[in-house]
Amino acid sequence: MTSKNQILLFSIVLILTSILLMTYKVKVLNFPLFQEETTNIWNVEAKISFDSKKNQSALISMALPTNQNGLIIINEESSSADYGFTKRELEGVNRGVWSKREIEGNQVIYYSIDLIKDKYYKASKEEEYTNLEPIEVPSVIVQAAESLLHKIYDKSSDSLTFTSLLIKEFTLSEPSQAAKMIKNNYMNSKKEKRDTLVQLLNKMKYQVRTIGALSLEDKQRNIELTPMFEVFHKDSWYLFDIDKGLIENNSNIFIWQRGSQYLLEAEGVKNSDVKFSVTKNIVPARNAALSKDLKNQSTILDFSLFTLPNESQNTFKLLLLVPLGALVVVIMRVIIGLKTSGTFMPILLSMAFIETSLLPGIMMFILVVTMGLIVRSYLSHLNLLLVARISSVLIVVVGIMAFVAILSQKLELQYATSITFFPIIILAWTIERMSIIWEEDGPREVFLQGGGSLIVAIIAYFAMTNPILSFITFNFPEVLLAVLGLIILLGRYSGYRLSELYRFKSMVK
Repeated sequence: MTSKNQILLFSIVLILTSILLMTYKVKVLNFPLFQEETTNIWNVEAKISFDSKKNQSALISMALPTNQNGLIIINEESSSADYGFTKRELEGVNRGVWSKREIEGNQVIYYSIDLIKDKYYKASKEEEYTNLEPIEVPSVIVQAAESLLHKIYDKSSDSLTFTSLLIKEFTLSEPSQAAKMIKNNYMNSKKEKRDTLVQLLNKMKYQVRTIGALSLEDKQRNIELTPMFEVFHKDSWYLFDIDKGLIENNSNIFIWQRGSQYLLEAEGVKNSDVKFSVTKNIVPARNAALSKDLKNQSTILDFSLFTLPNESQNTFKLLLLVPLGALVVVIMRVIIGLKTSGTFMPILLSMAFIETSLLPGIMMFILVVTMGLIVRSYLSHLNLLLVARISSVLIVVVGIMAFVAILSQKLELQYATSITFFPIIILAWTIERMSIIWEEDGPREVFLQGGGSLIVAIIAYFAMTNPILSFITFNFPEVLLAVLGLIILLGRYSGYRLSELYRFKSMVK
């Protein structure tokens, strides 16, 4: 394979790798492409209230939720004054336990979680299959139920269609005599209706488990869990509403409780109750993605810049802009044909302009270089050695920068004090290089290279200070692979530069 083909292949691989990594972070990890993008974080709060009993300690236990498909818990917090809080697992169910030796009067405990949606997330552990405790049903109801179930069974094909037909039977305006008898005796509340439906499904040997769920809708206050249930079919659980039947899209439903365990158990207290509130918070999409994926221990983020301390992150925010400046330099020199004093001096100048702001930076650069050239022209008459001459220029540059900073402070020009951000060594070499060019090629070449360096530095400055590019380079550092691929491709260009086309006007005519 020729070197040209190798470069082409290598560049394509780098660019495609960059695009694939960015696509994965945007589509799967929900990273935003723009800083202004926002997303929703749902806060679900449980408020447990109860009254004290005389001379008795309090022990409160509540079933706690876990991650579910499409929803991730990124934060949880228990707010309870002077209560001890622990977690324990009982029969496969996580429970929060609050305890206190002495209490008096009305007490309130808060437990809240933050949720974020992620359609690609799959819960790592499904809850174990659980049943309701069997209840006694009169023989008349048993006979009515059996005739009803047999009738529905003939019309169904599997557990899902059977369940849908069963729910529909109890929502008809004119239900059958058997359904009407069961409904009047065992479906006086939503919870009783859910439990009765589960019992009827158990009689058919279908796997079913009870659910206590919340709808993710904003500004809900003091609500209770909605009774629902799940039916197992072909290695998956399907959620059912007790009135509407099968729920096709449950992305807005958060399951707080599964199984027949009590939601709330309280010892040593009275009048215990739990109510829920749901609130939608709008946050920057990047913050939400980081919270979600760091909680989920994403492998990519384990080796990302976000694991660094804040000070180091701020440093890399600037360093990651350097490749953009390098791309500008390559385009301006290889494609446009501008001459610069040094290869990467414009990048360092543009970084200095970022700290000083553009116009003051340009003025200070011209001032320092002009004064440095005057001093350098005098030193050339002393016939000093190269090292001594450059060292002398370096000291003079430092002195000039100090003088400019002091003078600007006296004149109350605060922006000029930022001259210290200029690269001193590069300025010294620039002055030395321009002096040599002046002596060998004349002032015209000096102005061409100096002006070209300033133009490239200004263009690089606008590229490096662009908020969109700055946001992308830090949040998607893999974009540097695409920049590298483009630079390698441009490195093979050997055609005419745009600045040279004027030489061929006669050919066009």
